[in-house]
Amino acid sequence: MRTLIAEDDFASRKFMLHFLQKFGECDVTVDGKEAVEAFTLALDSGEGYDLVCLDIMMPGMDGYEALEKIRALENERGIDEDDQVKVIMTTALNEGRNVSRAFELGCVAYAGKPVDEEKFVGVLIKLGLLTKEQADEAAKS
Repeated sequence: MRTLIAEDDFASRKFMLHFLQKFGECDVTVDGKEAVEAFTLALDSGEGYDLVCLDIMMPGMDGYEALEKIRALENERGIDEDDQVKVIMTTALNEGRNVSRAFELGCVAYAGKPVDEEKFVGVLIKLGLLTKEQADEAAKS
């Protein structure tokens, strides 16, 4: 599983990297603009991401805007909805309007901070990004 993590907070970024690199290659960006650039480079190289974890509150371009741009890039390139990257919003903003907006823009899941690793793994399995066996194997390491 190739993952892109967009997170401006150092501690959260370090946690997400440590947690997700058990499941495959991870790239890390510090804001939405850098995330869109990394996503574009990955598409251009033919090695797109399976998962993008986007914080909402980031300087410059926030997670909402980054998500809009990611979905626009996929649409411009004719990527079918079923083949689009899975985007999980990772944020402390869990009011209903923030959650609704994220889903309207195309995220597939919403993880409040602090991230519950067990629930997050469950979501990855539900999305088809991991098997239960892969999750169990990673938990041993």
